[in-house]
Amino acid sequence: MLENNKNIFLIGPMGSGKTTVGMIIAKELAKEFHDTDQEIEASTGVDISYIFDVEGEKGFRKREEKILAVITKKKNIVIATGGGAIESENNRHYLTNNGYVVYLETSLEDQVLRAKPNKRRPLLQDVDPQKKLDQLMQKRKNLYESIADTIVKTEGHSSHTLAKQVIENFDAYRNSKT
Repeated sequence: MLENNKNIFLIGPMGSGKTTVGMIIAKELAKEFHDTDQEIEASTGVDISYIFDVEGEKGFRKREEKILAVITKKKNIVIATGGGAIESENNRHYLTNNGYVVYLETSLEDQVLRAKPNKRRPLLQDVDPQKKLDQLMQKRKNLYESIADTIVKTEGHSSHTLAKQVIENFDAYRNSKT
């Protein structure tokens, strides 16, 4: 088997399971796990909703871009990105040039079930969550697809099954490069 030094970056909408699946993958492959939202909270000392309240989405996205510029350069890691990280051209560059990009494709119905409005999901505050999630998907779907090395459909699968599928796709990808 090849050395296990290639990074895996998970992209997809909120509620697609990036963090949960990413933690399983990292454990299975003995890689370090990073969640960009958690990294932003750790670096600022405040939660995501506070950043949105004070700086707005634009301020949050600037912080997200700075975090991705640094952590995508690390080796042997798994990153769960924020759902909107791919809106930045710089972020798309960081992801595609530094790792294997996996799009966790999720149905709107599953997103609505999983992505309940809470303080960690400021884009869903005070709006119709289903309508907002649909708008975000219309805006981002082509971007997710454009940078993905593989697309894994999440519907009807457990987090462990999804992690196994990502690992199998990752191994096939690495083996095809030798």
